[in-house]
Amino acid sequence: MAHASGSSSSPSASEGEKGSSSKMKADDQQSIASSMDEDLYEEKQPRSFPLVKDKKDQDLNSAPGVRPYAPNGDLLDSQSRAPSRHDTEGIRDAPDLHSIPSNRLSRALSRTVTRSSWSPGPPPDGGLEAWLVVLGAHCVNFNCWGFINSFGVFQPYYVDLLGRSQSDVAWIGSTQTFLVFFIGAFTGRLTDMGYFRHLYIAGVTFMLTGIFMTAQGTQYWHFLLSHGICMGIGYGCLFCPVVAVTSTWFSKKRAFAMGMVASSTGTGGLVFPIMVRQLLPMVGFSWTMRTIGFVQMALLFVSGFIVKTRVPPRKQGSFLDLTAFKELQYAFYVLGAFFSFLGVFVVFIFVVSYSQDIVGLSYTDALNLMMVLNGAGVPGRIVPNYIADRVGVINMFIIFASVSGICGLSWMAVTTVPSIYPWTFFFGFFAGGIQSLFPAGASALSPDLRKRGVRIGMVFSCVSIAALTGSPIAGALISAMNGSYMAAQLFVGGSLLMGSGFLVASNIVVSRELGNIGWPKV
Repeated sequence: MAHASGSSSSPSASEGEKGSSSKMKADDQQSIASSMDEDLYEEKQPRSFPLVKDKKDQDLNSAPGVRPYAPNGDLLDSQSRAPSRHDTEGIRDAPDLHSIPSNRLSRALSRTVTRSSWSPGPPPDGGLEAWLVVLGAHCVNFNCWGFINSFGVFQPYYVDLLGRSQSDVAWIGSTQTFLVFFIGAFTGRLTDMGYFRHLYIAGVTFMLTGIFMTAQGTQYWHFLLSHGICMGIGYGCLFCPVVAVTSTWFSKKRAFAMGMVASSTGTGGLVFPIMVRQLLPMVGFSWTMRTIGFVQMALLFVSGFIVKTRVPPRKQGSFLDLTAFKELQYAFYVLGAFFSFLGVFVVFIFVVSYSQDIVGLSYTDALNLMMVLNGAGVPGRIVPNYIADRVGVINMFIIFASVSGICGLSWMAVTTVPSIYPWTFFFGFFAGGIQSLFPAGASALSPDLRKRGVRIGMVFSCVSIAALTGSPIAGALISAMNGSYMAAQLFVGGSLLMGSGFLVASNIVVSRELGNIGWPKV
């Protein structure tokens, strides 16, 4: 019985174990099925993304300069947009399906902004391409300022040809000088906008039209329109853009590079007076001017291929940066340059006439003084700029303006042939330094490469008033003094010394802002 009983209880326990095992299997199958359902559900749901830390992967609402949008595409303003965890905690929740296109658009906008604000990096400060730009700018300046500084050759010729006063004829030369500087405010900004090539073509067109029409002139208004206005517009479209482009290729060697460009004023001032002296008695005035025009055409053609821009265009912005005048060092620099140029061009206009009227030289011999004056400007434009890279551009400008002012006052004592030649060389050297250091100083006060053209152009426009009025004022003083040059000589020396004083004030402001005890290297 006992055996029977044990045997009967064994099947019962076996059946219980089987039931328990079946129940566990059923639970396992149900769990597996539930897990599969959950996996299937998760596949139907949008995948969750990890937290994005890269700025390029921010959603559209966090893209700079972009107005926020809701996931359904509605625009959110500052009143309707609810604060999010990204706003309060700086961590973005996982985006839904609607935010995926926003990520792509954000990355596209980020790349667009990056490209539009792309920086060319620091200037190369040398290399073949940079020095070729200097060579091309040298040729352009050869034609511009080399010819402008040679106007003293035409001053006595126009007075005799037209029968007009010294002051009337001086307006022709001062008008083209005025336009070179005045148009610089606009051409400088257009250069920043990327229109350098357009300005170059326009400048060449105006300049060549003016010189070939001057060859046909017979009356005063003919020469004022062609030699003064038309050629002045052409020079204005060429000079300031070329200076602005050249300055962007150099940093530490900028003053030296600008000096190399400015030295062409002296070489051009040597070549053109020689051409006039040799050709005028042989072929006459008309073919002399045409020959000069052909030389300028060839040089400008070569320069057009080797002068290249480096900085990307800056489309936005105005033609003026009036905030620059709130910087005292910039404002004082403009005043210093204004008074310096009020007096410096007087000598270039009247030195030939003075040597004829006071010293007693013939017209042919007097032309030699113009070559001495411009020839001395070749080292005068290179040496100070080379030193300026070490001691500061404006510091050298102060020295050369001061010495030129002293020379202007000493002009009154120069009345003989042995004294006129060394005085002319001495003044030409320091006056050449003023003309070459002036644009380099304007560049030094324009640290933003994208605004450099505008700020240089603004200085040029302010100086243009001085260039326009200086020589006619001196001519009026000569006429008022019955042919005496003493008042004009005092005007030259006083203007240059006053300009030097304002440049000193500019350096004092820089020294105080930097907190330097000594003299600043600016």
